[in-house]
Amino acid sequence: MLTTVLSPTAGNMNVGGFDVLKQKNEVRASIGVIFQDHTLDDDLTAYENLYYHAVLYRVPKNQRKDKIEKVLNDIGLFNRKDSLVKNFSGGMKRRVEIARSLLHSPKILFLDEATLGLDVQTKNFFWSYLHKINKEEGVTVFFTTHNLEEAEKNAMSIAIIDNGKILIEGTSGEIKKKTQTDSLEKAFLKLTGYDIREQPADHVDIMRKRFKR
Repeated sequence: MLTTVLSPTAGNMNVGGFDVLKQKNEVRASIGVIFQDHTLDDDLTAYENLYYHAVLYRVPKNQRKDKIEKVLNDIGLFNRKDSLVKNFSGGMKRRVEIARSLLHSPKILFLDEATLGLDVQTKNFFWSYLHKINKEEGVTVFFTTHNLEEAEKNAMSIAIIDNGKILIEGTSGEIKKKTQTDSLEKAFLKLTGYDIREQPADHVDIMRKRFKR
């Protein structure tokens, strides 16, 4: 909902000072998003993927080349800028997606399980780079994750959500103190219960069910 993909059933939301319902274009222009699934065009090069995004987000024409080359340098893939994305590893694709999400200088970066499946080295680069842009460029990083160790290590403020409701929020230390536990994982289990739950169908499962004969 915060990224304008879904509309809320009630209430109001503002992102970067813009109303999510009434100012969707302004919200989209002020945010970057990295989804759980890869969303690059495999048949384009890294440079072409970024250039397409720059045009889509109206990055001034005279700035596109410099901005693209800068972010490619930042993620260590400038020497692969003319390589087709379909030949990249999962970690390399994720690095291109980081670059793409920041190309139009967003104020807020949303991550949806963005480190899922990444190797240790890529994950370390991922978080180091995000901490860097948060500190140096003032980009707010808003992420969802089921990896509680990752949340405890990287998040300045945490909200534990269950069945669409915020159960508790605060720093990792505050949450552990309130729940009288010694880890975020234990705090999460104390708040949400220990029973194993059925996982909802993802978009692939839904499509398969829809077209199953």
